[in-house]
Amino acid sequence: MQLTVRLPDEDMAKLTSIAGRLGLKRSEVTRLAIKKFLAEYGNEEELRPFDRVKHLLGIVESGKKDLGSAHRKHLIERLRRDS
Repeated sequence: MQLTVRLPDEDMAKLTSIAGRLGLKRSEVTRLAIKKFLAEYGNEEELRPFDRVKHLLGIVESGKKDLGSAHRKHLIERLRRDS
């Protein structure tokens, strides 16, 4: 199937430059970009805020054993200390 895309001159120049640098045709670079876009945004479930950051959850250690149950207390202490 064919798709026609209109780009500003500046974007077309960048596309041409990238294609040349990679030894590809502009259409090949465009297909790669569309594939990447579809992989990232093609699944509606992946658009939920939680799904977009879930890989970040649990990767930082706070050192506080009760952070989940006493988060308000720790937040107030931090705000007082920083002000």
